Amino acid sequence: MKYIVSLAFICFFNFQLQASFVLIPMNAEDQKEHLKAYGVTYWVLERNQKVEWLLNYRGGSFLIPASEKLTRECKIRGVSYEVISDAKARSILEGIESPSKNQSAVILEKAPKVAVYSPKGNPPWDDAVTMALTYAEIPYDVVYDKEVLNDKLLLYDWLHLHHEDFTGQYGKFYRAYRAAPWYIKEKKEAEELAASLGYDKVSKEKLAVAKKIKNYVVGGGFMFAMCSATDSFDIALAAQNTDICEPMFDGDPSEPGYQKKLEFDKTMAFTDFKLVRDPMVYEYSSIDMTRKRNVPKTKDYFTLRDYSAKWDPIPTMLNQNHTAIVKGFMGQTTAFNPDNIKSNVLILGKNRLNGEARYVHGIKGKGFFTFYAGHDPEDYQHRVGDPKTELKLHPSSPGYRLILNNILFPASDKKKKKT
Repeated sequence: MKYIVSLAFICFFNFQLQASFVLIPMNAEDQKEHLKAYGVTYWVLERNQKVEWLLNYRGGSFLIPASEKLTRECKIRGVSYEVISDAKARSILEGIESPSKNQSAVILEKAPKVAVYSPKGNPPWDDAVTMALTYAEIPYDVVYDKEVLNDKLLLYDWLHLHHEDFTGQYGKFYRAYRAAPWYIKEKKEAEELAASLGYDKVSKEKLAVAKKIKNYVVGGGFMFAMCSATDSFDIALAAQNTDICEPMFDGDPSEPGYQKKLEFDKTMAFTDFKLVRDPMVYEYSSIDMTRKRNVPKTKDYFTLRDYSAKWDPIPTMLNQNHTAIVKGFMGQTTAFNPDNIKSNVLILGKNRLNGEARYVHGIKGKGFFTFYAGHDPEDYQHRVGDPKTELKLHPSSPGYRLILNNILFPASDKKKKKT
């Protein structure tokens, strides 16, 4: 009996010496729960442990010091993992640092505190980011106008802008939904909220929120936005000194000649865009390609650009995936017109068929922003009132992986890397 116990102890001791790391692979062949793998990584960071993100190595794998708790967590969540020796880990890292390989290892240091800008209540649409966070089991707080205007964003590292219209035109849903109970209710609630915060128009209140968010980014925050929260944000900033809203939105006419009064130096990502004046048209401006793209669903894909992992780690992090080709998906803002994108903004992903941009990233002051066009990466044409996507049916969605790359980016020691 003593011999068996001693042998078991020796085997366990040898295991500890030889198996010192857990590798969470992120390539297509070896990972069955890509989205939940981000959740496990976040779980490790929450426990004040560091993670090495192996950029371009097997789809952007994660290397973590081994522990029984970690392997148990992987099993519980269904995440594929490999237990490897210290020598194997060193060999992988040495290979990654070879000048001949477009790979790099970035250290993730802390779990980013996440906020989602979203109205309280139950809007008639779903939000891909909150679904991704929930599925990956990454915690987040919901904030809205009161919290933003009271400087609560300073408590967070990462902010997502929910499906939102910062121009005060209620999503330009007027033609199709002005008689719908949800539209009437949301318009009334928005007006009441603006009044309670001391503003006589929703457009003015939303502009104040947009300017606060911009200052948050300039001060070092990270902002991620999808669908109409991307272009409407920049339109509001450009129109901050002129009224672009028609009477059905704010009770008085728009300012004559407002197009010429737009201030593009105030925006984050877009420039020289033309606004759509007609309130009966479901479109904000020339930024969005939805009405003019003419791309059939069977050919609607976008390609992720390949960057140098050693010299451009930030865009490389944001583009980590198990495929470079991602299915396209529509939204109120489906794609960005490259002619309206500022020259200092990176186009991370674009459709090679027509050149439209789907995924862009930029730096503003000390902070960063990423705009991701479209509404739901696994629902090609999500409509108001459609049921939400069940991510358990898409556990390895490349489109959703891009969202979660942005979640982990603020955890990196990015300041020590070249940008």
